[in-house]
Amino acid sequence: MALTEPNLTQHAAALPGLDPATYGRHSLHAADCSWVEKNCYVDIWIELLHALGLDPHAMLAFTVAIDFEGDQWTFFKPPHEDLRALYGIDVQELYVWRPLIDHAIEHLRARRFISTEADAFWLPDTAGTDYRQRHTKTTIVMSEIDVAARRLHYFHNASYFSLDGEDFTKTFRLDAAPDPSFMPLFAELVRHDRVTQESAERLRLKSLQLLRKHLAWRPRDNPMRRFRARFEHDLPAITQQGMDHYHAWVFGTLRQLGAASELSAQYLRWLDPTPAARLEPSAAAFSEISALSKSLLLKIARAVNAKRPLDASAGFDDMENAWNRATAGLSSLP
Repeated sequence: MALTEPNLTQHAAALPGLDPATYGRHSLHAADCSWVEKNCYVDIWIELLHALGLDPHAMLAFTVAIDFEGDQWTFFKPPHEDLRALYGIDVQELYVWRPLIDHAIEHLRARRFISTEADAFWLPDTAGTDYRQRHTKTTIVMSEIDVAARRLHYFHNASYFSLDGEDFTKTFRLDAAPDPSFMPLFAELVRHDRVTQESAERLRLKSLQLLRKHLAWRPRDNPMRRFRARFEHDLPAITQQGMDHYHAWVFGTLRQLGAASELSAQYLRWLDPTPAARLEPSAAAFSEISALSKSLLLKIARAVNAKRPLDASAGFDDMENAWNRATAGLSSLP
């Protein structure tokens, strides 16, 4: 729906004073991470919590329970109930019944963030991959909007960014006529008016309770064996269909496995920073899975590009063993 005239001077910010030009991203997105970008949803929460002065490590207990789902690894997301328990943040679905820009103005003015699906084609931070090249669904968090300047500040992937001009117009469909067949984007309201700032010790205790809960839902068997069997079955088709198909496949499999494993390792080291570090064997095993995932990703890419067979059995053997060590180490949970 076209932008209505009364909105032309509207400006609203859920967190005033946050500047994309000076924003410093969290260490979980540091350049030396094996997986700087994890997935679009967990990435925005890492940075949103960081911007609010909260420690995102505490929310990462859920990463230890990812599983191989048959054609992908779990697309891991922080449960909303964990965000409320740890930080006092409330997330609710936004009913998009009018133009998204009107919702953005209203809720950002009320200091509520909006998490929404977006088309990466119009997101400048994806330059070199999706920006102005391919239409890909992703998730952003709107933080500040200036309608007169046609500018939006938003969290996406590993940092905080700004878009304007045509990107603003297309993101909000301002040049599109009303279309009853257009499916509204899925969006959520993020309220932070009840945020609680806990001490590091208290936050670790809360997070430890959540870790126990998530461990009860970890896979009942070693999921690497199921992943291995599916990979060996699918590899000929992956090779035949080429690199575009490979990139789609790898994002849902090895990228999710590797990124979640790296976060699990970082989380366990945050949870148990003492000299004894009883959780270090599990952290080391998760780090190994992360590294093996990246190594296998590159080997498969070369095989697909060259259209040649690949024997990945050694890598899968190592991942199975590392998963067993990671799980066994968590039995010493304090």
